[in-house]
Amino acid sequence: MIWATLVLASIASVAAFQPAATRSFSPRSELSMGYACGINGFGRIGRLVARIMADDERTDLKAINTGAAAEYMAYQFKYDTVHGMWKGGLEVDGDSLVINGKKVITTHARDPKEIGWDKLGVEYLCESTGVFLTADSAKPHVDGGIKKVIFSAPAKDDSPTIVMGVNTEEYKSDMTYVSCASCTTNGLAPMVKAINDNFGIEEALMTTVHAMTSTQMVVDGSSKKDWRGGRSASANIIPSSTGAAKAVTKVIPSLKGKLTGMAFRVPVPDVSVVDLTCRLAKETTYEEICAKVKELSNGSMKGILGYTDEALVSQDFVSCPTSSVFDSKAGIMLNPKFVKLIAWYDNEWGYSNRVVDLMCHMAKTDGAKA
Repeated sequence: MIWATLVLASIASVAAFQPAATRSFSPRSELSMGYACGINGFGRIGRLVARIMADDERTDLKAINTGAAAEYMAYQFKYDTVHGMWKGGLEVDGDSLVINGKKVITTHARDPKEIGWDKLGVEYLCESTGVFLTADSAKPHVDGGIKKVIFSAPAKDDSPTIVMGVNTEEYKSDMTYVSCASCTTNGLAPMVKAINDNFGIEEALMTTVHAMTSTQMVVDGSSKKDWRGGRSASANIIPSSTGAAKAVTKVIPSLKGKLTGMAFRVPVPDVSVVDLTCRLAKETTYEEICAKVKELSNGSMKGILGYTDEALVSQDFVSCPTSSVFDSKAGIMLNPKFVKLIAWYDNEWGYSNRVVDLMCHMAKTDGAKA
């Protein structure tokens, strides 16, 4: 890691770069207050959301529902190949986890109707199973006592989508089911917003060079949906489809019909990079674009849109909490209206931070007790 030299203008200090796994542990009292949160599903995103919540004074993680026993959950939480070992407090107490001195109840129901969120005191739920991604399918959570459900994936119905720092203000308290979109939409949309707001986008193509994920095959297997997707993730560069660009037009409606994209899955475990090639509405220079992005990363989009002018590679962005980091050295311009722009994003850690931010934003807007 070269966090000490990384120039991410969206972060105020080198300490802010420090991955959660290496932060010092200070026990949280049972009396610590925060928004009452829970997690359904303990996969890659669910576990990282739990790590973030354990260190975030805005949240009070009360319960996690997953199929695994508490002992295995503790193992999964403590050890992470990409983000390192959890350095905080962690114990197993019967069927509960004790994280940083705070007891987190675990349940193991497959049917949301059987979880009993009302008895657990959870109000804001991160739905990270990847299964219950519609209002209808997630309704049993609300029937069971949940106030708001936040999907850590694109919704499979017309539930509203909120991308922090892009259309944050569109959240209204009458929304019950809200999607945080995808990691790639969060990696793309901030840069798109910055460019469209200041230079105008006439049309654009997006390509994400995306880290492999658990949905892919370790060795060649079968995939009826996508034949190439059935090939070994660790040995191939695999062209794939993505809905990320289309999802951006949901949160920036003026770009509908002007933006689409695709993906290449590559054999790295984490960190992805997005290439936005666009025709601009007004003439500019590459230097002016860089200056504007840097200004925004220090101002209104701080923490969402970052900026680097160093010669960095993907591993340098592991555990970076920023949604999208503009790489000034990687982009090129063909003429004053045609440009290729590059931004990095940790598709696991950066996205998980935005899920927690969205949950807290919703709770604050709702006037929830913290």
